[in-house]
Amino acid sequence: MRIEVAGENSLIIYFGDTTVPEISEQVQRASKALAEALGDRIIDQVTSYASLLLIFDPLRCDQLDIRAVIRRTLQSTTATQTDQTDASVQQSTSNCVELPVYYSEESGPELTLISKNSGLSIDEIIALHQSLTYRVYAIGFAPGFAFLGQVDERIATPRLSTPRLKVPRGAIGIADRQTAIYPDVSPGGWNLIGLCPTRMFDPQATPTMPVSVGDEVRFKAISREEFFSLGGEIGVLS
Repeated sequence: MRIEVAGENSLIIYFGDTTVPEISEQVQRASKALAEALGDRIIDQVTSYASLLLIFDPLRCDQLDIRAVIRRTLQSTTATQTDQTDASVQQSTSNCVELPVYYSEESGPELTLISKNSGLSIDEIIALHQSLTYRVYAIGFAPGFAFLGQVDERIATPRLSTPRLKVPRGAIGIADRQTAIYPDVSPGGWNLIGLCPTRMFDPQATPTMPVSVGDEVRFKAISREEFFSLGGEIGVLS
């Protein structure tokens, strides 16, 4: 673990340099423990794959104060964790969310490209994508854009060389070994393989997002008719 300055009133804690569930769980435990320890001295926290950004109130504390609390809290958290199993921690801190997907060449224009590059049929690609349970490693880029990992290496595909100017809401993409759902219409360079009718961000809903960092996600294939019955739309690509 290392702590670095990220701004006048922010510090970033690095827990490792790899994308693995164990490090992601450390980030989640640290976020919860520090929220309790720091209380209203913290303005915001941003969790990522292997790091945690803390933004603190400079009128209530300074970087030396925060560093001391971080080290003391995380040492205590680590000591406590030695008496618990990974399974029990995972069970108590995460949810498993199932999301429906309309997989097809109509809704997933890069299915053909991935098939050509991998040597797999489109049906095999779809089966592989929905066969795994994915961890929510981070939420960013746009509200509700959850970075999920990791896809089967046989369908891992680099980002498009030229990003699209317009990707429809609900589009499911693959970028290397990550997969994600576009929460709204936006530019994007991920390889699109389907559409999800579930809103990934709704400011009028409670909660505003169906998933949080640390949750697990599974995809379930649905028909075109089911997709439309659930409120899905075939957006225009550009």
